[in-house]
Order: sequence, then C-alpha cells, then structure tokens
Amino acid sequence: MRVRDGEQSTMEDAVPVDAVGRRIVCDEERATVRYVGTVTATKGMWLGVEWDNPERGKHDGSHQGVGYFTCRHPTGGSFVRPKKASFGVDYLTALRLRYEKEREGEEITISSRTLEMVGFQKLTKEQRVENLKEVALRHCEIWGTASGTEIRKTTPDVELLDLSQNLLSSWEALAAITEQLKELRTLQLGYNRLTVPSDSSTLTHAFPNLRVLALAGCAVTWPEVLQCACMWPRVEELYLSENNITELQRPVDVLQSLTHLDLSNNSITSETLTEIGHLPRLVTLNLTNTGLTVIEFNDVPPGSKTAMFPALQKLSLMDNKIAEWRVVNELEKLASLVHLILQRNPVMDGERNPQTARQLVIARVGQLLQLTGSEIHSTDRRGAELDYIKTFGMQWLASGGHWEPEKNRPSADFTTQHPRYLTLIQKYGAPEESELKPEIPFALKNQLLTLTFVCPDDMDRKPIQKKLPCSMVVQKVKGLLHRLLKLPGAELRLSYTCSRMEGIEIEIDNDLKTMQFYSVEDGDSVLVRWS
Repeated sequence: MRVRDGEQSTMEDAVPVDAVGRRIVCDEERATVRYVGTVTATKGMWLGVEWDNPERGKHDGSHQGVGYFTCRHPTGGSFVRPKKASFGVDYLTALRLRYEKEREGEEITISSRTLEMVGFQKLTKEQRVENLKEVALRHCEIWGTASGTEIRKTTPDVELLDLSQNLLSSWEALAAITEQLKELRTLQLGYNRLTVPSDSSTLTHAFPNLRVLALAGCAVTWPEVLQCACMWPRVEELYLSENNITELQRPVDVLQSLTHLDLSNNSITSETLTEIGHLPRLVTLNLTNTGLTVIEFNDVPPGSKTAMFPALQKLSLMDNKIAEWRVVNELEKLASLVHLILQRNPVMDGERNPQTARQLVIARVGQLLQLTGSEIHSTDRRGAELDYIKTFGMQWLASGGHWEPEKNRPSADFTTQHPRYLTLIQKYGAPEESELKPEIPFALKNQLLTLTFVCPDDMDRKPIQKKLPCSMVVQKVKGLLHRLLKLPGAELRLSYTCSRMEGIEIEIDNDLKTMQFYSVEDGDSVLVRWS
C-alpha cells in the first residue's frame, strides 16, 4: 500500500481515553503516545510522542524546562496536534478494506489515509474472505480489535498472518486477534512496538499452534524475548533481526523447539553467545552483522567436540569482525556444522587470494559440506588439506614435529593453532622434506610450474613439457592444450600424478579452479584424454 500524493488528513481532534501507550502514525512516521494534555505557553491539546525513528524528533519529552514524558533517545520526542495523528483502525475494518472493497473495485481508505494497493493479488468474485489461509495486512494502521468473536467467523482458516508495520501497542492487543485464529502457524509482526505483558503465561492460549514468528525491527531485548517466549510453546523459527539484542541469556524451559534463529543486525556481546548453545534442536543460526570478534567453546580442548549447539548445521557469520584463525578453529568443535557463511570478515579479507582463504577454512573445519553457499567437493577438500599440510609443515617441525610417529611431539602452542594438523598427517602422511620450503615470494617468476603433459591413450604423441603459472585456471590450460595438440573440437579430460603419491591419479574436474587449487607441483605429470 501507499498513500496517494497530495492527500491530506481530515481526522477530528478526538483522542481515545486510552491514548497513552497507543501507537499512532503522523506524516508517514510511526510513534508511541507518551503524554496527552496541555503544554506550557501554548493553547489546546497536545500529544507527546516518542518516534520510532529518533531523527524525526526534537527533544527528550521536555519543553521550557518542564518534563512531560521520557524517551530512550535524547531527540526522540515531539509534541503533535491530535488532528495530525491517526490512531488507526481495527482488524476487521482493515480486512474489509484490504480484501472486500478491493474486490468490488471501491476506493480504499484506512483511517485518515486514502490508500492504493500495490503488489497484492486481488480476490476474484468467486473467492470468499472466509476461505483465506493467508492474510496480508501490512501497513494498514491496525491497532487491535474491538470485536468479540467476529474474527473467528470472518477468517477461520488463516494459517499465515502478516501484521507488519501496523499500530499494535501490546501483546494483549495482538492476542485479542490471534486467539480467534486457531489455525495460525506463521505470524509476521515486523516494526511494531509491543509492550511486554506482566504475566505472559496468561496469553499462551492465543498462540497454541504458532510455528514461525517474525519480530524484525520491534526494538525488543533478549530478556524481553525470553519473558514472552512462554506464549509461543511450539515456535520453531524465530526472526529477530534489527532489534536491541545485546547480551544473550540462557533460555530456561522456553524456545526448546527452536530450529531456526535469526539474530542478524543486532550488536551482540561475543562472550554471551554460548548462552544459547544448549538449545537442543537449533539447526540454523544467523549471526550476520552482529559485531562478533570471538567465538569460544571452552568446555572442551582443541581437537574435541563441544556439547554446545548439538544440532547446529548452518551458521552465518557474514559481515562480522572476526580477524583470527583461532576463531575458525573453534568452529571445528561444532559436531553437526556442515554449512558455514563467513565472507566479509577480516580473517577472510586479509588473505591476498580469496581462494587461499577458502582453502584454509575447508582445511580447518573438517566436516563442512558448503562454504558461503558453494558446495565443497571431495577434490576441494583433498587439495585444501594437502596444501595446509605443506604450508604449515615448517612450523610443525620447528615445534617438535617429526616424520617418525614415536618422535612426533609438536608443542601445545602448535596444536592449539592447528588442531587438525595431526589428524591430517594421519590421513595423508607427513609432508616430505622437499615440500617444506620457506614461503615463496609472491612473484610471477617464482610461481611457475614445470609440467609434463602426457597423452596415455595415444602413445604416438610425445610428452610435452611446459612452464605454466600455478595461478592459471584449468579452462586456460585446456585452451593451450587444444592448440598444442591440435584438437580444436575435442572435449579434454585432465588428471595428474606426482612422485610422492605413486600409483594415484588425481582428477582435475573443475575448469574454473586453478592448477594450484589441485596441489599440482613442479615436475608433476598431467594426463590428457579426450573424446
């Protein structure tokens, strides 16, 4: 919906007797009424309001040294005339205007505003409001309901209800609506401001079958969420983006059925994250843009699995402040984690090559199947883990590592920094001494590989030896081979062998990866087949 340009409010000055605490809309901005009455040195009635957007206000509720109300933000308050404010409409009025008049082709007016419906599918004349399973009343200025059981009669089968961006001011006002919707499964309440009831347990009957609840931008804190959570005993998905959530506390006897939790765009204290680690069924956790710097599971040492987040499979840490690889090491402790989203963190951006950063994550977190939405294939993991062994081989030896198992005693500091290293050398074998060279400067002349290209299905062709940059992608290597072997129309298949893994042929199966990605080394033989 949107207001038609140029239309003005014609609302009378009447103010509801319960105006204080109610929600209003004024000049397209929503606010909460904190005061009703006169103001010194002025005439007539005023509403003292606290704006959702503090930049809309002028003061903290004071005028000429007199305090009339208080605001969370020092410039969040204003005084407005009642005639400029809309206290909204009840649920059934909005429902009728949204659906029935739209079907009849009538002009739609909600409260003081003439509205144009945008983006909604209209009901046909054959359809009835009573049969609706999904009701979208976003931005309709709904304050609650004044009806008894009329909602139950009007929309008895509603399973999804969107009341986002309305004028609901309390959970009691909301419950008066939802208690009549016994089939309700999904409830969207974004950008409302709901005061917490003194005893939330008295409203449990209003949300008996609720599974999905969205409270984005509702200015709630985590303690308020826990205080309200007993109202939603069966909730499975909880969306809390853009709220006032900072320090987390452990849920006790609430939220135990939760499988999906979205805490994105909140400023969360890193040390309190583990307080939600005992949610037994949590599968997906979104911590995007929460200011996290550290994640620690101190209940177990490096190389072990934590008891926290036992069911967690997907974790988003995008757009945070994680700058140390030890944080990534901690994620290896999560027993069920298979999908990690980590882009736009200093630890990833600090690597010169994004592909190198990706390989380091794959090597450090052994059970991952997806990284930032991209599937991790077996060849991806093998290449990443072999590179990891070689990259940190010198550190391993210097810390007390040794090729002979009985003498292999790396320091505690090394195993803390690289908790998977010993597991990897058990899997692939310790790196050979020839592989443990100091890091080569990042210069093109030092990045060249001397490779021998062999055609095993055509022994009449002589092997070809070429020097190629290790950063060359497989697709370009195939283009070069098409020219060298004069096979312009053939579909090439590549694999390679190396002396340190005798008898093993490794497939090069992704044209967009680099030769370095597959751990191809100087002196290796690349096998070329075609069809």
